[in-house]
Amino acid sequence: MPARPALTVKPGFVPVRTQRAFEVICDQIRRELAQKTLKVGDKLPPERELAAQFQVSRGALREALRSLEVAGIIYNVKGAKGGAFVQAADSERVTQAMQDYIHLDSVSLDELTEARIALQEVIVRLACARATEAHLVDLERIVEETRVAGDLETRLRCAEEYYAVLARATMNRIFGVVMKSLSSILQSFLKDPDHELLQESLFQSRLRLVRLLREKDCEGAVEEMRQHLERIHRHIQRGNAAGTRRPPGRRSAKRPA
Repeated sequence: MPARPALTVKPGFVPVRTQRAFEVICDQIRRELAQKTLKVGDKLPPERELAAQFQVSRGALREALRSLEVAGIIYNVKGAKGGAFVQAADSERVTQAMQDYIHLDSVSLDELTEARIALQEVIVRLACARATEAHLVDLERIVEETRVAGDLETRLRCAEEYYAVLARATMNRIFGVVMKSLSSILQSFLKDPDHELLQESLFQSRLRLVRLLREKDCEGAVEEMRQHLERIHRHIQRGNAAGTRRPPGRRSAKRPA
């Protein structure tokens, strides 16, 4: 990525006075990003200059920069024209963070399904109002690909793409990031042979949903999505009860409220 021009407004970094200096440095850099003083592609000042602004050791500064790099906020380029640059947003990091959260036993299947039902209601309503012909054609294409899919991996790919297009139809990028994360997490519950049993109902449900979106029947589309997600939930419950697949959480799975 080519470097942006030199910063016209310099970040307002202040000296750091704490034993956890690297955390304060990270907080200040994040603040400058939030205030748009720093933007994607901007190059941070050289280490020597940054250390002087923060009044910290080079070691503390480097620890902060490493932390920001791991978090996906900056990336480092070596060489004469290198340095630390502000990284573009990466939705994969959000997905991984949410997966880690679930795998650390903090979220149950109940909570996941409840969140999907609530979010999909908003998404379906917005898609019903805002979806373009291109979005609807994409959804119909994915439905057909789902129908002829001969293996689980292809069907899971179709599912991820289907929800991604539906989220894009809202014209709100935040929904795309959140739904990609939730869809990816759900797939960790679905990778069992019994998923074959869902194939026909899954295809028919998606077909009906696209038709309802075309007809601008928001209430019908919301209800269709809700019933589909509850079918998925019950399917996973039966698999868990039979011992075919244990969800990451320890809490028992009940039908969501």
